[in-house]
Amino acid sequence: MVREYGEIRPARLALFIAVALAGYTQHALSRDLFNPELVELDNPSAGRIDLSHFESGAQSPGTYHVDILLNDRWLEAGDVAFSAATDADGSERLEPCLSVAQLAQWGVKTALFPALESDKGACANLRAIPQAEAEFQFGQQRLALSIPQAALSAEARGFVPPALWDDGITAAMLNYSLSGASTRARTGGGEAHNQYANLRPGINVGPWRLRNYSTWARDTRGQNSWDTVYTYAQRAIAPLGAQLTLGDSSAPADVFDSLPFRGVQLASDDDMLPDSLRGYAPAVRGIARTHAQVIIRQNGYQIYQSYVAPGAFEITDMYPTGGAGDLDVTVKEADGSEQQFTVPYASLPVLQREGHVKYALTAGRYRAYSSDVQNTPFGQLTGIVGLPYGLTLYGGLQASGKYQSVAAGLGKNMGDLGAVSADVTQGWATPQGGQQSSGQSWRARYSKNIVATGTQFSIAGYRYSTSGYYAMQDVLDSWGDGTALRERRRNRAELTMSQSLGGQLGAVMLSAAREDYWSGEKSMASWSLAYSNAWRSVNYGLTWTLSKNGGGGTSTSRATAGTDRLLALNVSVPLDAFLPQAWANYGSGTRRGGGSTQTLGVSGVALEGNALSWNIQQGYGTHGVGYSGNVNGDYKGTYSEVTAGYSYDRNSERLNYGLQGGVLAHADGVTFSQPLGETNVLIRAPGAAGVGVQNMTGVKTDYRGYTLAANLMPYRKNDVGLVTETLPGNVELEQTVKTVVPTRGAIVRADYVSHVGMRLLLTLAKPAGEVIPFGAMATVDGASGNGFIVGSGGQVYLTGLAPQGNLLVKWGDDPGQSCRARYFIPENARVNDVAVANALCR
Repeated sequence: MVREYGEIRPARLALFIAVALAGYTQHALSRDLFNPELVELDNPSAGRIDLSHFESGAQSPGTYHVDILLNDRWLEAGDVAFSAATDADGSERLEPCLSVAQLAQWGVKTALFPALESDKGACANLRAIPQAEAEFQFGQQRLALSIPQAALSAEARGFVPPALWDDGITAAMLNYSLSGASTRARTGGGEAHNQYANLRPGINVGPWRLRNYSTWARDTRGQNSWDTVYTYAQRAIAPLGAQLTLGDSSAPADVFDSLPFRGVQLASDDDMLPDSLRGYAPAVRGIARTHAQVIIRQNGYQIYQSYVAPGAFEITDMYPTGGAGDLDVTVKEADGSEQQFTVPYASLPVLQREGHVKYALTAGRYRAYSSDVQNTPFGQLTGIVGLPYGLTLYGGLQASGKYQSVAAGLGKNMGDLGAVSADVTQGWATPQGGQQSSGQSWRARYSKNIVATGTQFSIAGYRYSTSGYYAMQDVLDSWGDGTALRERRRNRAELTMSQSLGGQLGAVMLSAAREDYWSGEKSMASWSLAYSNAWRSVNYGLTWTLSKNGGGGTSTSRATAGTDRLLALNVSVPLDAFLPQAWANYGSGTRRGGGSTQTLGVSGVALEGNALSWNIQQGYGTHGVGYSGNVNGDYKGTYSEVTAGYSYDRNSERLNYGLQGGVLAHADGVTFSQPLGETNVLIRAPGAAGVGVQNMTGVKTDYRGYTLAANLMPYRKNDVGLVTETLPGNVELEQTVKTVVPTRGAIVRADYVSHVGMRLLLTLAKPAGEVIPFGAMATVDGASGNGFIVGSGGQVYLTGLAPQGNLLVKWGDDPGQSCRARYFIPENARVNDVAVANALCR
């Protein structure tokens, strides 16, 4: 579904203003009159123009492009036919022609009003609904419908009817991200090179989405490795409110721990529902002592790699992997040392709207990262039901030849006290080489947003498992690789919280996770505490992290026991008085037992739309780190995003680089763009090259007028607007904003009608000196559906013209009420935005 904002052409607007100013009122018993001779004084013999519709404040019948509002809520935009109607008091108005099907689509209970089917054919009789009104607000080009609430179906805010969902176009796409670094040792002359790439190709055909996520890495020894994170086909099943997935994916994590599989899954998609609960997506925060490489793994797969400067960093641009599981983060410092920590990837309390059911049915084989592990068949069923009084009942079953479990839980929305859920899982496990055991796992989760105090608990969770309990993944991992069963989790606690301190005192953010295990004395702990504030235009923050890695868990990257404690201070000061759009930055980092690092630098943005971001930094570290420095740049262009940087320290110097973007093959050709998201829109404005897209840094239409905008919200109305200030001088758009409602993973298309050509203010006259009547309509030969109104003095404003052409001008139906003219724009006037010329109309 595409929403179009109509716009009134300047000449038409001039006509409306002229009519309003020229009209006069007679406060008498008769109705107000308008003398059309006031606009015919120059040529009274040319014939009268019918302006009777304007005498009573009405407009001419016809089809208008309008925004449609129901009880002050925007529904959609489209072409609506209006006919003339007369009220009981004799006043004229325009009445819209709306079908019964349209009213039903907008939530009107049409079955309660049989009289809506009128003798007007396709037009519904709105008077059949008591107190229903339709007002055409001509100045705003809006059709405002007022219908009593009793005649409307109950809909939650934000709901978009499935009839408006757009599955998008058939297309093939490729999302790519390439990065690498070349490091040269300052002593010994040794060099090291490493590269990383992730490729996300896909094909859309109707409602089907075929997706693949593959990664490639080359290490310093020149060894290449390929990994396939997933390959699947997926489509929405709208009547079931669910997604059908065939191939590789992960089972949902709301009842059981998420489990990667290869098979088939039918699972509810909450985004199809209005005001649905949103999943939790973690941000990765940490501190680097030097110019470091950050690697993030999930379920053993490497899903992210980047390079960061010394000091605190935050990573929020990871591409979703379609599954859950803790994020294992490795920070490789320039001096060869490493720090590792875990970011919990958990879920909010299990809640469901009253009367709604959320479910997931999964069947397939366990998909382990290690090829030595058996691909054991298994099945899983989970269900969540919303009950009255804010209660939610949920549970599930897991079954395979080596493991069985059953879970049950209860959630409660406690209003001002937040939301909580608690559940228990009973499992029966048969690990390789061991005897069958059984046990329980108890879990509680809590969340609360206290607006009055600015406190937000995103997650507060706790789990306890008895000595005989195994998770399904623990057991299935033990089969096939010949290794002993991994250490089992005993307790796990996690917390993510933010607290506003009020006034000018800033805010505090806390993220923590801790685990211990049944065997061994080691434990895992990850803490991150950050404070941020601003004084006038100066921003500053303090971050402390603690990472302790125990011997338990399932990650292949987890190190042996060790504890890192780091503290970082960051200050940013704007330099607008000296250098526009630039900031001076100071950072200080201290590592327990590892010395400290001080950095000072300048960063900023430049070019049109802030497409280029850059920073320069110089630092010094104790404990043998010495001097260091770096220069980095990131350019977001029409066809891709490019990053590059150079850094040095006492031991080495490094050049890192990156290129990421998207490629889309569609019916109209191939379009290159910045990186694509899960759901995207193809913008099509033929001939309008170099036009920017609102709220999209660096995104512009290519030389053909095509581009892509990413990260749309599925099943929601998304406004897609073009920046009119970037339009070329020879291009005009009929609409500049459109609204699309894509399904998940769709490539929807937003078509903009562009008029490419010269603009001309043309004065028309007849050979005998007679003036063309005010209000006549001029059309350009060969330009269908495009008319221009002649103003006073025979002037007409024309757009989208070739250097020369022919016009047909009409001001009536009689053969004598028309003429033809030929225009020509001189070569020296074609460089102007608006040329001025005269022409005879014969």
